[in-house]
Amino acid sequence: MTSDLAAVAESIVVHAETLCEREDHLWDVIRQLSIPVDDLEDARDQNRVDFETDEMFRTLLFKGIRGISQNELAQRLGREPSLVKSFHFDITNLKNTPTQQQLSYTHGKFSEDTQEILNRTVAGVRQVALDNDVLTEALVPSVPTETEEEGAQSTSEYKKEKAQKTLTLARKHVLPEFDTKRAAHKTYSDEVILDMFARICANNGSAHSEAEYGWLTDDDLVCDDSTFLKAIKKIGTPDDADGQLTFADFEDLDSLPKISQTRDEIMTAFDAATQNIINSIRGDDPFDSRETVAAIDITHDQFHVWPWEDKEAGIAKPDYPKMVSGYKKDGEYKHGYKYATITLVGNHAPIVLGIEPVKENSKWEPDDSPSYSKADLVSRLLDRAEQFVDLDTVMFDRGFYANRVYADVHERGLTYLSPVPTYEDDLAAIQDIQEHPTADAAVKHNVPFEIDGEVHHEAEFLYTPSTSDEADGKYAVFVTNEDHVDPEEIQSIANGYSRRWDIENQYKSIKDFMPKTSSTDYRLRLCNFALSTLIYNLWRLTDYLIKVALDKPIRSPPVITAKTFVRALGDFLREFG
Repeated sequence: MTSDLAAVAESIVVHAETLCEREDHLWDVIRQLSIPVDDLEDARDQNRVDFETDEMFRTLLFKGIRGISQNELAQRLGREPSLVKSFHFDITNLKNTPTQQQLSYTHGKFSEDTQEILNRTVAGVRQVALDNDVLTEALVPSVPTETEEEGAQSTSEYKKEKAQKTLTLARKHVLPEFDTKRAAHKTYSDEVILDMFARICANNGSAHSEAEYGWLTDDDLVCDDSTFLKAIKKIGTPDDADGQLTFADFEDLDSLPKISQTRDEIMTAFDAATQNIINSIRGDDPFDSRETVAAIDITHDQFHVWPWEDKEAGIAKPDYPKMVSGYKKDGEYKHGYKYATITLVGNHAPIVLGIEPVKENSKWEPDDSPSYSKADLVSRLLDRAEQFVDLDTVMFDRGFYANRVYADVHERGLTYLSPVPTYEDDLAAIQDIQEHPTADAAVKHNVPFEIDGEVHHEAEFLYTPSTSDEADGKYAVFVTNEDHVDPEEIQSIANGYSRRWDIENQYKSIKDFMPKTSSTDYRLRLCNFALSTLIYNLWRLTDYLIKVALDKPIRSPPVITAKTFVRALGDFLREFG
């Protein structure tokens, strides 16, 4: 490479370094970069191109820095206005963005010198972005060799370093995705509100208790509880321009359309924050070298108010929250808000990739009350997860046993695995196994699953000994669309189901983070769950980074407790926010 070409790349990198000192996002840096287009050679006919050299150079620069494929980049351009704006494309038309073929064609039309400038610029900008905590990926270093270990930090120092990187990620790229949409001259910034949220989680407290503590200690960075709650509710309130609804329209939230709009508003922020978390572990390519397995399940946020005005007379309270459903846990019937989640499991960092509200028709409601179908829940959760990773297998609990659920998974080309309710036919099959002189497991091949009276696909029913006292005949029954399972494979597949992360422990951690509240406003309830889940994800990310770098098993006990992490997060946001 000539010195002139080296100077072109160096000039871009130097400008990027200056921008990284004041910008928090890579796309903001790329948007403001000075690109010396006159020094770039692009063999395309400039009078007929859809996208100019400047735009395409910025786009390919982002692709190289982030290490993503052309196809993934093209898909993101079609749905993320921030990227479109950063690369100087026309933001008014997201459909008019480069395709994968156009990206490939343009790169091929760049001269060898221009491609070398691009490669040098990618390496240089990537490094200055990492040095300034602008880039959220590549946080996982290689495992130290023995020679490196001689001068390396102690394990405790290393844990501190990795945890602080995650805290910086939270401050710059995760929590800020949640915008309260309040006036610019507001007394308490969004950073102050989210700092207060994290400290409420750390103290297992409430908005009232945190505000009261701030008042007693004359803390100017703690607002009163009404200001805090109103700000959190605003996160879940759709823009008036989109929903044509005012803030007051959501005070009651007694209809599903409004609930759906609240879900979409909060989950847009959750998805953007999750994307940033996933990017932070891309540097180790954990999703490319191993099977990617996710688990879908439902958890409950208990609501202690009785739904009946007069149960014997069948009269329910008229103002009872519409999103509260009944459920049975530990042999008791309870009431609560329900949330479905999809989580990476197995040997991955157990990151929650998506959340969906669950609405079921409860006994105290009229028979025609609306509810969300399990198939719709699963479809939306899979859509969310597949934004971030390429899934291979999805696991369910038996509560999701439904033909349409499995049909959707099968149509996506994914494998499903789930325990199923045991019916009379299954009990007969189990009896046959028990009476067999040698067999202790069995498989029923090619069981048809029908949709609208027609066979959609065929599945395998697996019968295997169970250690659960609740299993009928001491046998568990699983269903999978995996092709023709041999009897000797049954135990391995069943063990694969048991290898998923303990979802109940996941939910317990999230609930331990959640602020205490008696509010029935669903914006507050869902936002509390979403933000608490993100804090859980950040804790799991920290644990994952440390374990990978120190060559510890991913499924070993956490190296940093959840309580310690969330306390550090609250303190860190206070100090640096």
